[in-house]
Amino acid sequence: MIDTAYVKNHILQALQEDIGSGDYSSLCCIGEKETNKARLVAKQEGIICGIEVAKMVFEAVDSSLVFTAFKTDGDRIAKGDIVFTIGGKARSILSAERTALNYIQRLSGIATQTAEYVALIEGTKARLLDTRKTTPTLRLLEKYAVKTGGGCNHRIGLYDMIMLKDNHVDFAGGIEQAITMAYDFVTTKQPLKIEIEVRNLSELDKVLAIGKIDRIMLDNFSVEDLCEAVKIINHRYETEASGGINKQTIRAFAETGVDFISVGALTHQIHSLDLSLVADR
Repeated sequence: MIDTAYVKNHILQALQEDIGSGDYSSLCCIGEKETNKARLVAKQEGIICGIEVAKMVFEAVDSSLVFTAFKTDGDRIAKGDIVFTIGGKARSILSAERTALNYIQRLSGIATQTAEYVALIEGTKARLLDTRKTTPTLRLLEKYAVKTGGGCNHRIGLYDMIMLKDNHVDFAGGIEQAITMAYDFVTTKQPLKIEIEVRNLSELDKVLAIGKIDRIMLDNFSVEDLCEAVKIINHRYETEASGGINKQTIRAFAETGVDFISVGALTHQIHSLDLSLVADR
């Protein structure tokens, strides 16, 4: 599980956004002392993720609520499975419901899609990476969901790895200038790994002539060119394929022998898992 303080702070902001000055829909028709129980029911198959986050949402609204989980993050669930139950004051359950569902449905959707991608490259050496294409303020949770689904986290932000993309190279004045300045930075100021993006085999040749990097991202390469690039690099540096790779094409890219495949769609093109909080009558 990720940092609890971070999650709690995020939840408080989410609840303020949703409840605001009061949950008047519940206040107008539910008695203050009324109690009830509800169960989270899966309406489709997938990988569940975010159970502890949902629990923290209910606790933030009302610490007296009783949360009972029947699954753990990473479990594969089937349609009709009960993930957890929540019992206590009816008003509290209703006030927390949508925020809890928003978290667990989205995170489960990411974990489920990640697991589907991972299954497609099973048996190859390639490892699936996420990207920084995440929902603002939700990055740590979304990357947690990727790991829950069997994927690997790339860098978390701009601060934990040097990534020289095409614009960095262009703004710096070229590949040699960008790599030289990055290498000077990591050897004198901040020790970090350096990855550089190349757009074609010609740029790859320039990078290999310079060295001083740890990983090469081969961006928008065809399968044929990627296969050639991996052979040329010949394990001297880590290799990463990126750019428009989807479920239909990922197997072919993985079979080139590339070390990593990054897929932005893991976090920015997902369908939330269909889950429903059903009240016990």
